[in-house]
Amino acid sequence: MKHGTTEQGSPKILLIYTGGTIGMIEDPLTGALRAFDFTYLLDQIPELQRFGFEISSIQFDPPIDSSAITLDIWLQLASTIEEHYNTYDGFVVLHGTDTMAYTASALSFLLEGLDKPVIFTGSQLPIGRLRTDGKENLITAVQIAAERTPEGLPMVPEVCIYFDTHLLRANRTIKCSADLFEAFASYNYPSLANAGIHINYQEMYIHRTSQDAQKKLRVSKTMDPNVVVLRLFPGIPQEVVQTILAIPSLHGVILETYGSGNATTEPWFLDLLAQAIKRGIIIVNVTQCLSGTVDMSRYDTGIRLGQIGVISGADMTTECALTKLMFLLGKGLCYEEIAQQMQRPICGELTLTPNTTTHK
Repeated sequence: MKHGTTEQGSPKILLIYTGGTIGMIEDPLTGALRAFDFTYLLDQIPELQRFGFEISSIQFDPPIDSSAITLDIWLQLASTIEEHYNTYDGFVVLHGTDTMAYTASALSFLLEGLDKPVIFTGSQLPIGRLRTDGKENLITAVQIAAERTPEGLPMVPEVCIYFDTHLLRANRTIKCSADLFEAFASYNYPSLANAGIHINYQEMYIHRTSQDAQKKLRVSKTMDPNVVVLRLFPGIPQEVVQTILAIPSLHGVILETYGSGNATTEPWFLDLLAQAIKRGIIIVNVTQCLSGTVDMSRYDTGIRLGQIGVISGADMTTECALTKLMFLLGKGLCYEEIAQQMQRPICGELTLTPNTTTHK
């Protein structure tokens, strides 16, 4: 369905409503939140018509609670953008906050060769509430998706999350609060823009594909779900690690370690990891800390992980490392290719440092 008309040459923006709090209303009998028709959401924000953009919308039917998001929905969302890519100048994806960082990270990899804005947003309160944050989030996300440089190029040609005045690179973002309006943060990479009276873009941080490297959009059609996140904790039982690593269909592990990539050096632990790696399982080391990077050359524990073949995840978030590994495994690459690409930035998801080493 389409809402609004525009003069010739004005930006064309596609809103994709997957679900989430922003489009919900409160059931008067139970007080529970339930999804409402997307037309209701647009009716609550007549200000969108004042932009003069051509704004069209697509709604997932039924709307998806973000806690029910699956890899199939990620692929469906990527295919939806691919289908409409040549028609629109920018895309705004409305999504529940709980798994927004996962979905947005996944899209940053699935949409290879992207040179148009894909801006994720949502809200902590439904759009119909008096104090909702959804109205400002949506209005500003639409404006960012339509923004152009003086040369006429998209201002932010990458997948981002806009929330509570901050525009963040999607694959650098985590959800940091369940009840504050400032629900997302990017601890290892600066904001791409901040919205106050004006939207101030930090152009030096925006990822742009060079003119020589520009290619047509390519959308991957497969991801490998056979990946787990293993978060270490003091006293983790051997049986737990052994059971997880023995899953027959397992292809990859995101290992959440301490500090700058440290873990227990108990012989049984290192032996189990080494055996899994020999079976072809990719193990990627990311830190449990909110900020900072994995440096497996700094302490003996990290060095020993590197010696058995654990791959450094550098400063990637867990959400990013997980979706990137699913993406690479889905491409059918060999072990060495995946190991190398996990340590190289594809779309600005990690920072190379002097201590970043490539798996050999």
